[in-house]
Amino acid sequence: MIGNSAGRAFLGSFTSAGGLGITAASVDRETGALTLLGSADAVPDPSFLAVGPREGGTVLYAVGESAPGIAAAFTVDQDVPTLLGPAQAVDGDAPTHLALAANHLVTANYTSGSVTALPVLADGSLGAAASVLRHEGSGPDSGRQEAPHAHQVLADPSGNWLVSVDLGTDSVRVCALDPATGALRLHGETALRPGTGPRHLAFHPSGALAYVLGELEPVLTVCRWDATGRLDVLGEIPVLPEHETADEAVRTYPSEVVVARDGRFLWTANRGHDSISVLTLDESGEKAALVATVGCGGRWPRDLTLDPSGQWLYAANEHSGNVSWFAVDAETGIPRHAGSVEVPAASCVVFA
Repeated sequence: MIGNSAGRAFLGSFTSAGGLGITAASVDRETGALTLLGSADAVPDPSFLAVGPREGGTVLYAVGESAPGIAAAFTVDQDVPTLLGPAQAVDGDAPTHLALAANHLVTANYTSGSVTALPVLADGSLGAAASVLRHEGSGPDSGRQEAPHAHQVLADPSGNWLVSVDLGTDSVRVCALDPATGALRLHGETALRPGTGPRHLAFHPSGALAYVLGELEPVLTVCRWDATGRLDVLGEIPVLPEHETADEAVRTYPSEVVVARDGRFLWTANRGHDSISVLTLDESGEKAALVATVGCGGRWPRDLTLDPSGQWLYAANEHSGNVSWFAVDAETGIPRHAGSVEVPAASCVVFA
């Protein structure tokens, strides 16, 4: 068991590539260091995780990025996460992301191009899928955009809307979730530049802006977000220097975007380039400027996460099999590598 002096983190990994599944770790708040505690492989390829409240504790939720896809809940009172109720089918293939909203767990199902809502029961476990919202469309990249590919789903800052980012259709969808029935209803869709392949989105702390990161092209799309559920594109900015993206033989596939708690900085993880980009944001948050790139501490950073204090940044490096942590300079936003721990086929980091 971990003591009160340490925080708690959970690390996802691909079991099909030698990963241990879900690993619990203690977090030293002074140094950012992770100490691994124990792992559970109860679901295949738990590529993304989410943490929710439970009476007297915490519940950890995971997708199983398989075909057919599943989602599961875990108790984390001990050092090894333990299944809480049975895993549930998401009625879709390869769920890659999940979010908690309106008494439901919602998954983004990549291969199926859909979003699924599952009820969260009183004890924190999951019920059977209540509804599935299927995306439609395609994009110009025939190899990656032949059909919809929902890559992320998350609640907006107000909690009234869900947004789903679709790599296959170059768009972001906004939908409403009925807390009583779990029914998902499409509210609107915002088209991004064709071929950018949007992967993940992060909101500005003000709640008035959203930043969408492309996977097929290393660009950040800045958008205005309105609480009525409207997303409008303002502009784009590259997340890597132009001379570093000119070589087609070394493709870059950005994976994650993170915004500082105070809204001054934004970071992206860049697979292939194997780096973390640092961008500054102006006071309004509408203008971003690329100021630096630093090594990610490994290879193929699939996830980038800021700890609750905002002082430490964590990169889950899938191909090198490690999670690295970085001290964030409060004045410049530039991360400084501070350590790493071995996590085979690492996919994500979340904090309790």
